[in-house]
Amino acid sequence: MAIQKPSHTFTKIHLKALRTNNIKILFALSFTMFINMLSYAQDIPKKNPSIKRTEKEVVLKETDSLTTLELTDIEIEQDSTIIDSVKPKKELLEHKVVYHADDYTRFSQKDHKLYLYNNASIDYGDMNIKAGMIIIDHVNNTVYAKGIVDSTGNYTQKPVFKQSNNEVEPDSILFNTKSKKALIYNSKTAQGEGTVIANITKKENDSVYFLKNAKYTTSDNLEDPEYYIKLRKAKIVPGKKIVTGFANLFIYDVPTPLGLPFGFFPQSETHTSGVIFPTFGENNTRGFFLQNGGYYFAINDYVDLAVMGDYYTNGSYGLRIENAYNKRYKYRGNFALRYENLINSERGFSDYSRNIIYNIRWSHSQDSKASPSSRFSASVNLGSSRYYQNSINQVNAGSYLNNTLSSSISYSKTFSGEPEVSYSLAATHSQNSNTQVINMTLPTLQASVGRIYPLAPKEGTKKGLIQNINLQYNVRGENQITTTDSLFFKKEMFEEAELGVQHTIPLSTNFKLFKYFSVSTSANYNEVWNFKTIEKQFDEVNREVITDTINGFDAFRTYNFSASLGTTIYGMFNFEKKDKTPKLQKIRHVMRPSISYSINPAFDQYYDTYEVVSADGLTTSDVEYTRFEQSIFGTPNQTFSSSMGISLANNFEAKVRDKDSTATEPKTVKLLNNLNFSTAYNFAGDSLQWSALRMTGGTQFFNNKMSVNFGATLDPYALDNNNTKIDKFNIDNGGSLFRLTSANLTASWSISSKSGDKKNDEDKQRGINENIQSGGRDDDLFGVPQDFANDQIQEKKQKEDDVPKAFYNFKIPWNLRLAYAVNYSNSARQNEISSHSLMFSGDVELTENWSIGASSGYDLKNAGFTYTQLRFERELMSWRMNFSWIPFSANASWNFFIGIKSSLLSDLKYEKRRQPDRSL
Repeated sequence: MAIQKPSHTFTKIHLKALRTNNIKILFALSFTMFINMLSYAQDIPKKNPSIKRTEKEVVLKETDSLTTLELTDIEIEQDSTIIDSVKPKKELLEHKVVYHADDYTRFSQKDHKLYLYNNASIDYGDMNIKAGMIIIDHVNNTVYAKGIVDSTGNYTQKPVFKQSNNEVEPDSILFNTKSKKALIYNSKTAQGEGTVIANITKKENDSVYFLKNAKYTTSDNLEDPEYYIKLRKAKIVPGKKIVTGFANLFIYDVPTPLGLPFGFFPQSETHTSGVIFPTFGENNTRGFFLQNGGYYFAINDYVDLAVMGDYYTNGSYGLRIENAYNKRYKYRGNFALRYENLINSERGFSDYSRNIIYNIRWSHSQDSKASPSSRFSASVNLGSSRYYQNSINQVNAGSYLNNTLSSSISYSKTFSGEPEVSYSLAATHSQNSNTQVINMTLPTLQASVGRIYPLAPKEGTKKGLIQNINLQYNVRGENQITTTDSLFFKKEMFEEAELGVQHTIPLSTNFKLFKYFSVSTSANYNEVWNFKTIEKQFDEVNREVITDTINGFDAFRTYNFSASLGTTIYGMFNFEKKDKTPKLQKIRHVMRPSISYSINPAFDQYYDTYEVVSADGLTTSDVEYTRFEQSIFGTPNQTFSSSMGISLANNFEAKVRDKDSTATEPKTVKLLNNLNFSTAYNFAGDSLQWSALRMTGGTQFFNNKMSVNFGATLDPYALDNNNTKIDKFNIDNGGSLFRLTSANLTASWSISSKSGDKKNDEDKQRGINENIQSGGRDDDLFGVPQDFANDQIQEKKQKEDDVPKAFYNFKIPWNLRLAYAVNYSNSARQNEISSHSLMFSGDVELTENWSIGASSGYDLKNAGFTYTQLRFERELMSWRMNFSWIPFSANASWNFFIGIKSSLLSDLKYEKRRQPDRSL
């Protein structure tokens, strides 16, 4: 039996490379020994047809300062009577070896060491070492890397050891290429959100490190961290966990008694399940408590779940379930359920009570790319009407003034074609927290057929009265429910539901008249289906009207006609002169007058009468009613109406000289965004034919930072001595042309210093999202939540220039948001301001780290402050400190918090709070 040569034998070597660079060949072979992958194997020959076998060839390639060791495939003719019967072992090297040094590369044959100096580096597979000096000892199979001392005596070019996703920056490192173990001195290793600083680290293998007297911190200043957790002994599994023995907290190298006999720090690069540490405190009426503690479930990459709860020593408790889901290019959303069982006083006392409140929120949005022809969306916020007012969880502090809850769930589908057909199915909900009345549509079905132009040409544009004739078909069905909190989702709620279907067919056309006027006309056919009608009769015995509900299908049909005429008029006032250009150059006025006419026939056939007998039985009178009085789509018109509407829309703009001397065009400034007037005249009316004149307008000031909207109602008719409107013009009654019956003015202003804009944006992202999801304002005029422990505050990015912070700011960043509203009523000569209030919210950054803020308002009519919240915040580098105070109101309280920003150590905190006093 013939014995084949070992499979690793090299049959062809570039002799020229050997002669020109013996040192590089020696390094390549020595590094091969370090990796310890050389093995010998014997092959058992068998007689078979002749084959060609592929082996690896070592090829050394040289550039100016870079040498690589590569393996290439070569073909070797072998004896046709033998083949390998044993699978060959791995070849000498699996990867390309690259090394580099700026100054020199020297191999000592005496010591069997290779020296790389100045910006030295070695790459092998996923391992990379960079340092000022690298020494490779092929006798002991070690690689030693360290920094070098420059001309000024500073220790520079410290080693950087990378393997896979792990990176270590020590002072020096000793690595055994055979055992893959290493000793790392004075290392700084990033682990998740924090950094581990250790004097000596022992690398056991690719996945385990052992440390002694190490520091773990999330501080940005690793040379002198403001705090750290000292780990006497620790084991690190990169990307998974850190397990420690005794560990305690140090603040500026001063030990604190906060410590644990052992610790576990999860270091997963993906979201993982874990415990949510609760906040604790004391409530004046419910005793000691734990709030917002629970467990977080990382279900998968698309769905998560957090289950949290509150417990009070008097027996009260709460439950919060929060879920978020997201699938890229498909949909995203979140769901939250909040439930609180609140107990007041003690069982057996007269004032003992139990109050159960809850809130359900669901938000779902579909990606526009998921399905262009269909869409599903949801925005749900429902529950107990007084949930936000009665809740004692600090998360809801910013939603205390919310007085409405609303929801909407809808699905729509469009079928393309000629004509286009679409339908939608929706459920809506509206809830008032003061009256506790709930209005729902469960569900609403709406479908439509797109516009059809039966007389339009097949090609070209539509012109004229005839070609523009078009019609549509719309159908809307609703199941309306009106109920209260006490009957919500009970049997009585559904028994009072009202169902109806409305069909409409509008027929319209439009055309130009005398080139400058636009005319549009339309005729509408309306048919309403009802499934409940009524019948009325007078009970002579009890002297009352009895209304009976009749279940069954019934319908009424109506139609009407309308037309409108409008145009646009442009006016320009030019102030420019030939000899000079004034600051105010032009004023542009755009007017859009329009006149409309509508006629509605009377449908008397749908009206009935019942007879009312007087108390003495001598006289009777007939009272008209319609059996469709409870129809959700209104009742048929009983009286003939023929009315004309008049409206005028105005817009004013100015051209002013730009302050920038290089600008070639004047600057456009909006004087009035809109100024609108509207009224109507009823030709069929016997009296009070003119309706009140309604005026509305709006504009903006200070580079659109201040918005102002106003409105007024002007009535042309006079009042009698009993303050009742009479059919006599006010000017004929000795008064003015119009009576001002109502007026309103609202203004909002947001201003800030230039350096304060960033702070303003950060504040909006911190607590306002919770307010918006709760149905509140999109600003912080009502305050922000007081749950700072779960506040996802964004850490300030380190400035590019490490300038020492001044003791105080020369320019103090600030921002201010104002909202002003006033309403005037004078419909019956009351001449009063019905409401008058000013709300404000602002923040001032006193220093780089100190900031204060407030949200409040003042009721100018009742002379008192509204719901007020004061905020104080201190940036402590890796820590943050917050203080929130609600000085008065039924929710008066304060909350103090200090803790670490990092989410990994967010449970390392201190909280102290004072709950609202018990109301007597």
